[in-house]
Amino acid sequence: MPRRTLNDAQLNVVASGSGPDTLVLLHGLLFSHRMFDAQVEALKSRFRCVRMDFRGQGDSEVTDTGYDLDTLADDVIALIESIEAHRVHLLGFSMGGMVAQRVALKRPELLDSLVLMNTSAEPEKWSKRPRFALLNLAARLLGLARVAPRILPLLFSDRFIDDPACASERERWLAMVTANDRIGATRAVRGVVSRKSILDRIDQIRLPTLILTADHDRATSPQKADNMHARIPDSTLVTIGDAGHMTPAEKPAEVNRALLDFYDPSAATD
Repeated sequence: MPRRTLNDAQLNVVASGSGPDTLVLLHGLLFSHRMFDAQVEALKSRFRCVRMDFRGQGDSEVTDTGYDLDTLADDVIALIESIEAHRVHLLGFSMGGMVAQRVALKRPELLDSLVLMNTSAEPEKWSKRPRFALLNLAARLLGLARVAPRILPLLFSDRFIDDPACASERERWLAMVTANDRIGATRAVRGVVSRKSILDRIDQIRLPTLILTADHDRATSPQKADNMHARIPDSTLVTIGDAGHMTPAEKPAEVNRALLDFYDPSAATD
């Protein structure tokens, strides 16, 4: 896959679709651009969809440094500035949403709209950090395949975990996690877990903004979405029912419907 030199890192970038506008999609922690396959399929006639693997994940370079969210935001800004488009629509899921908020605060003139999916503007709770540190150490020493099953409850709803009909989909999504380089993945986790709050700053965002959450999201609770919605002026909040953190895995049709309604309400009713 093609890599581009962006912000002194070799980052994997994939473009699909032929729409008149450009949509940049930012994936979640431990995943890759492939997590948005269903969304690109639904949106590729409306947008040129540009996806990038964050440093240390997917097919991007495992750099020695630069995993804090501000540096990742600079990576995305470098990507947007390299695209032949005056402004872009920006969508971020989980970690990608944390980065997207920072891009919107740093360089709002680059953006036409913002979608924040299953994400937060708040820091990681101190009570959760020891568990993440332990899982990170295990992943580094034993490999991601040994650790991935332990994060299932954080990623998925009980329904999706327990339903035999979802087994192949669970395996497909976990395969994205285990395909990552263990060193890059553990550095990325540290960058996310050590983030600082920007909740007191997001009222500065003046873009059309969709905030998407799920009723059974244990990684970034619906309350965190409510907190963003209360602070970002004129934002729209949509809750996906009967789903956990990984809404693109559990409820792709509902996610696509919410996106189509946000980007083009007439297309959502076709």
